[in-house]
Amino acid sequence: MAATHSSSGKNGFIRVLGVDPAAAGPTGYGIVESDGRRCRMLHYGAFKVSARRQKECSEATLQDVHALMCALLDQFSPDALAVESVFTALNMRTALRLAEVRGVVLLAAAQRGVAVHSYSPREVKASVAGYGQADKKQMQLMVRALLAMDETPEPSDAADALAVALCHLQAERARRRFGLPDPPLRPKLRAGSSPHSAAPARNHATRSGAPRIVTTR
Repeated sequence: MAATHSSSGKNGFIRVLGVDPAAAGPTGYGIVESDGRRCRMLHYGAFKVSARRQKECSEATLQDVHALMCALLDQFSPDALAVESVFTALNMRTALRLAEVRGVVLLAAAQRGVAVHSYSPREVKASVAGYGQADKKQMQLMVRALLAMDETPEPSDAADALAVALCHLQAERARRRFGLPDPPLRPKLRAGSSPHSAAPARNHATRSGAPRIVTTR
């Protein structure tokens, strides 16, 4: 199931939602906080759409992922969302499917005015493990060490999501150290408009049928 640690508040902390979108398998997610020196895990898991929902239509899968992202954003109110970019070496069909899943993740963030930062798999591995070709086991062990976790995060999709969040926190730390300007804030979308000017009500994604923030390993 998903793992959660309580938070004592966001004063002095940067909170990031890391997402590892998947074309077919589970979509990993993880919430990490940092005070600029140390990082701690607040919540992580991996969401896999049920076989029944997958049989309904591909749109049902995207709807469930979008609902999950909205629920996470509403519950944890992260300062930023970090997501893996589409791996260009994938075959066309898989790349397109992954882009669709990634698209609904970006939509959920835009609807809540949360800034999005994208990192390639190689960037994430180099940032967290110090090696751009690190395998999944190495990433899981490094994530566990960096977050001082009592157990290795499972499944690997969830560990990858935590790694994406850690990658952004390291990039943010470097930005602040060198005095680079803050990225521009994205305005929240307005209800009833297009994705370029819209913002549905906050309970839009929690309608009947939306997935709970619970997952099995």
